[in-house]
Amino acid sequence: MRRIILSLLLTALNFGGVISQNTPTDYLPSDFHKARRDAVREKLPPNTAVVLFANAERNRANDVDYLYHQDPNFYYLTGYKEPNAVLVIFSEPQTDASGNSFDEIFYVQERDARAEQWTGKRLGVEGVKGKLGFDMAFNGSEFANFPLDFKSFDNVSFVDFQNDYRDKSGTADLFDLIKTFKIKANYPADYNPVRNQLYQQIAEATAKNSDDIVKAIERSQNRYPELKDDELLNDFVDANNDEIRDEIKNKVLVVQRSSNLDSSILPKVMAELRQDKTPEEIKLLKKAVEISCVGQIEVMKAMHTNMSETEIQGVHEYVYKIYGAEYEGYPSIVGGGNNGCILHYVENNKTQVGDDLVLMDLGAEYHGYTADVTRTIPANGKFSPEQKAIYDIVYDAQEAGIKASVVGASFRDPHNAALEVVSNRLMELGIIKDAKEARTYFPHGTSHYLGLDVHDAGTYQAFKSNQVITVEPGIYIPEGSDCDKKWWGIAVRIEDDILITDNGPVNLSGMAPRSAEAIEAMMKQPSPLDAFKLPTLD
Repeated sequence: MRRIILSLLLTALNFGGVISQNTPTDYLPSDFHKARRDAVREKLPPNTAVVLFANAERNRANDVDYLYHQDPNFYYLTGYKEPNAVLVIFSEPQTDASGNSFDEIFYVQERDARAEQWTGKRLGVEGVKGKLGFDMAFNGSEFANFPLDFKSFDNVSFVDFQNDYRDKSGTADLFDLIKTFKIKANYPADYNPVRNQLYQQIAEATAKNSDDIVKAIERSQNRYPELKDDELLNDFVDANNDEIRDEIKNKVLVVQRSSNLDSSILPKVMAELRQDKTPEEIKLLKKAVEISCVGQIEVMKAMHTNMSETEIQGVHEYVYKIYGAEYEGYPSIVGGGNNGCILHYVENNKTQVGDDLVLMDLGAEYHGYTADVTRTIPANGKFSPEQKAIYDIVYDAQEAGIKASVVGASFRDPHNAALEVVSNRLMELGIIKDAKEARTYFPHGTSHYLGLDVHDAGTYQAFKSNQVITVEPGIYIPEGSDCDKKWWGIAVRIEDDILITDNGPVNLSGMAPRSAEAIEAMMKQPSPLDAFKLPTLD
């Protein structure tokens, strides 16, 4: 018996050793990230320096931080997954004191044996050069003394700071890197990135789009009250002819030229790049989507009326981990009955879903790329007549939205197509009397870009091939609504991830049943979790 136990122990130890050495090999290659940096460089105005910082580490409680997640733009351009780093990209090659030419510099977190014992190995300078393909890489502590004169550039573009980072021990954490940048770039204490972006829009205004800019200014002033006192913004809003607006444009240009700091160029460039997916990105996105679909399928098979929302969430996320998805792309939404009427319901604490519909909006994140797949299913395995009536409207609306997702179409076309179906059919059921009332029960847009973020960066212009969007109509009729009580508490959303191609839309998440009939059929299938029983706890 001792020999058997020893053999099993050695087998377990050996297996653990193998697992520890087997890490994923399908990350984006360093060439991808380099190509993305080159693409940024090509879109920059002459004599521009771009400065981009890694994401902050965020504290959860006391000495425990949230699991670290890299800034998507930073990951897109570097492949680097550690904090406390800064990337500088130049539109043209620069020359150092020794005559060496370079067009980018990467400052990274320094190797530290004691810290790595607690939180894991760091790449350091040599790792960044060898694995990520950077030629000019330094420890973050060298950023302060590197002879980089930001005043010599026409534009110093960056994504402005959210003030959600802390000053930690050491001299090269994110706090110190940003502090150094602000000193080097002569960053004014009253710099306002939203105002900067609005000024940029005014500077580029035409007679055709001036009214849209006025609306953007008014929206921003409602959201950021400090902008209501800005004289130039107010003057542009109040201007009643193009001649006056041209005068204001000239004043704005004078202000813009007084500083080379800019927070509008980089976000615009990143949106233009990230909305168009490369083959490498589409491969990872498809993997994330398919993992999420398997999660939906397994929950359909495992679902029963005594399940809790939390248990349903757990089954989804367990599937994600089996396939190696590092994170969820966003907080998982599992809403039974009336909870499904809360669009971003994340408490997931209903202890029994009973005979309710269960709205499940979840997405696996695989190597940085996130899916976004929603299915709504009857917990008891059979749609009631009222549930099916609403479900079929949403299904048909989604079919119309997907059909409208073609190259050259407006970003609003899928929404308009879905909204028309919802409006007409809700009137047929007597739930609304006028098409305009549909927004009461369908209050959100139908599509957004998908990629490194669940609401990915993009320009929201006409569709182009190799873009990935969601199509997600929904109907939500909360208790107490102004309609027949039989509809109360019904919430349905169906969401799929659609690849735009020259040959029409491709539903990447089509493997998860969508029609009411296909869902009911899948829910009759046996589940491997049927035999998974745990002891009852007090």
